[in-house]
Amino acid sequence: MFEIEGKVAIITGASGTLAGSIAESLATAGVRLALLSRSVETIKPLQEKLLHLGRTANCYEVDILSKDSLIHVRNEIKTDFGKIDILLNIAGGNLPGATIAPDKTVFDMSLRDFTKVVDLNLNGTVLPSMVFGELMAEQKKGIIINYSSMAVARTITRIAGYSASKAAMENFTRWMAVEMAVKFGDGIRVNAIAPGFFIGKQNKDLLTNADGSYTKRGTTIIQNTPMGRFGNADELNGAIHFLCSEAASFITGIVLPIDGGFGAFSGV
Repeated sequence: MFEIEGKVAIITGASGTLAGSIAESLATAGVRLALLSRSVETIKPLQEKLLHLGRTANCYEVDILSKDSLIHVRNEIKTDFGKIDILLNIAGGNLPGATIAPDKTVFDMSLRDFTKVVDLNLNGTVLPSMVFGELMAEQKKGIIINYSSMAVARTITRIAGYSASKAAMENFTRWMAVEMAVKFGDGIRVNAIAPGFFIGKQNKDLLTNADGSYTKRGTTIIQNTPMGRFGNADELNGAIHFLCSEAASFITGIVLPIDGGFGAFSGV
């Protein structure tokens, strides 16, 4: 039921910490990988690591906000692998102008940066889902897993643009799940995971000091996480393996929190 060997998985935003962890985990399980990034150079180290382990991993340069670029890469992947089984939409991020600094208010927020963040996190999921999902529709089979955030279910201060875009992306996840199942059959499933707090390249300086201690924000997060720690990147992998397997064959349109209890805790 949990077997995923031989499947072909596309990973967008493959240069990130969480993407690297799931790439290695899926590859170890026998999944063949198509690693996507805006710059191939950023994902070459991951590819080399996987190839050294005897796994299959190809790199592709793509602009996930360009439908033409995505279609070009889709054709390359289809030629190289013959099919697409799994799409992991991990690409995303934030910008300083879409974040409210402690000494600022929402009225100081840059609408330009806000729009860019929404474009990246929402359309950066919508466009790959459309392009690669079209092939899944032809196959009548496929798995799409999007990456959401705790910033949707609860208000996380300061990150206005990121929160709004991830909330919209969750709505699209549910919508896409219904659309694919109703029109193309029960072989296509669309779900999302909502990671709690994991230390990666983008948020390390926000959550930890140079000496490894927690910043004020990092301390607040830990105080509101019942397990009392940040997550490890590999703690997302089991849930993703499950959602990619036939063990989850009747699961679509959900958002699965992986958060150490953060979403369940009232702070009291």
